Amino acid sequence: MPLFLQSPTGFLPAAARPTQSCDHPPCTPHPGRRAPMPEHPSTPLVPIPDDDRGLLAECRIDTFRSGGKGGQHQNVTESGVRLTHRPTGIVVTSRQDRSQHRNRQIALDRLRHRLEQKNTRKRRRIKTRIPARDRRRRLEDKRRRSQTKRARRKPRLDGSE
Repeated sequence: MPLFLQSPTGFLPAAARPTQSCDHPPCTPHPGRRAPMPEHPSTPLVPIPDDDRGLLAECRIDTFRSGGKGGQHQNVTESGVRLTHRPTGIVVTSRQDRSQHRNRQIALDRLRHRLEQKNTRKRRRIKTRIPARDRRRRLEDKRRRSQTKRARRKPRLDGSE
């Protein structure tokens, strides 16, 4: 009967036990390098639920006294809402309305917008540098054009160009 040892990646049979002790699993990338991007570009990095209840289930909701103008009423009611998205750690607050329900809806809209921003991939930069061959050709054309224009000028009397 084989012995099974617990490792950071799961249970391993004794024969597959690593020979060296290390603090991290063997599949982690080098500390200075980034992890590779997902292969298919259309897969979202963070799944966003379609309904608000699903998104609220992924969040921690904190209410607080919003403060600001509004006098004594704002000092008593906890109308400010802070949503912390657990999977990503994105924090969104809203305290612009006197109603906690309205502030929660505003915070949800902001969180949804931030998650969509996080999911959009940046396009690769199109190189705008002009190749050296084209630059040389353009400068030669300019030189030739300036010579023909100089040839059309009236000659100076003092003998300089």
